[in-house]
Amino acid sequence: MQLAKRVETITPSSTLAITAKAGELKEQGYDVIGLGAGQPDFNTPEFIIDAAMEAAKAGHTKYTPTAGLLALKQAIIGKLKRDQGFDYNPSQIIVGNGAKHVLYLLFQALLNPGDEVIIPAPYWVSYPEQVKLAGGVPVTIATTEEKHFKITAADLDRAATAKTKALILNSPSNPTGMIYSKEELKPIADYCLKHDILIVSDEIYEKLVYNGNVFYSIAQLSDEVKANTVIINGVSKSHSMTGWRIGYVAADATLIKAMTNIASHSTSNPASVSQYAAIAAYNGPQESIETMRQAFEKRLNTVYPRLEALPGVSCVKPQGAFYFFANIRKTSDACGFVSVDDWSTALLDEQKVAVVPGAGFGMPNYIRLSYATSLTNFENALDRIELFIKKHTK
Repeated sequence: MQLAKRVETITPSSTLAITAKAGELKEQGYDVIGLGAGQPDFNTPEFIIDAAMEAAKAGHTKYTPTAGLLALKQAIIGKLKRDQGFDYNPSQIIVGNGAKHVLYLLFQALLNPGDEVIIPAPYWVSYPEQVKLAGGVPVTIATTEEKHFKITAADLDRAATAKTKALILNSPSNPTGMIYSKEELKPIADYCLKHDILIVSDEIYEKLVYNGNVFYSIAQLSDEVKANTVIINGVSKSHSMTGWRIGYVAADATLIKAMTNIASHSTSNPASVSQYAAIAAYNGPQESIETMRQAFEKRLNTVYPRLEALPGVSCVKPQGAFYFFANIRKTSDACGFVSVDDWSTALLDEQKVAVVPGAGFGMPNYIRLSYATSLTNFENALDRIELFIKKHTK
């Protein structure tokens, strides 16, 4: 079997791989603590589940328009107006099977072979792979802990070429939890406008911000910046609806039409019942978001000091999302491992704690730990990690 050349350079999702391996060990009867999950550990709010059941019972189980139900588009438009003051119309919205799917559609519609997309590292694992699948070239900008893993306009200037088509910004970030302020975003937006670089703003974690930090969308800077920005979002993280697979793009109508044409020949439409659930999520009470946010904030503030106190570990305190991105290179070296990947594999094998190695995020000296789990679980995991370090430190 000869496979297409475009898949030869694609690597599997490291986050899904570690979750799958942890699941296999659990099925074998092991007491595994999984810190790899990229999803809230809360159930979907009851009123959203009820709306989905009512929709199914009412017969809303057929094909829908490819770009999503008009009622859902209107709910998204209302959310964008309510939260950021944006004005969009239905022709500027496409709903897909999760934010990952609409990102895939975006790159397929946007990129020609050789087009470059600038991606700050660390990055969400699927960004560079999706760019490559569309024939594009991912160009990464390495960031540092000292600068809180953020890029500047000067960094952009060093990375950009005549082939640069887009920049991906993820704020709050997966995996670092860092948030760009309005003041940090303005020079980046100005540079992109000056050099005709499209801004892809992944805002999927916008509702999960902590300790007085504030989310600000780059598209809020001006109408001109908004017109040059593609907003990616969805209900997965905000409403604990990862399995429902509903994400959306808000962008220029021409781009949305192209994405819709591609979707019409691939997925046809998002799941009908999931769309009705998302309508309820955006139009219904929002108290569940705050309840979940407060729980994550408590976990963050409780376990961060202990994580940072582990021997040889450094970690910038996250401002949002639900991940720690910890530099463990010193610990890995002290334990005698060749790489952080090997350290992480041994941790899972010996102590049954699953973390995600940083190589998949473009930063091989780091690990990502999700605190989308109970405080008890995370504290038990830290106990095991501490034992593991003590055992292997030479």
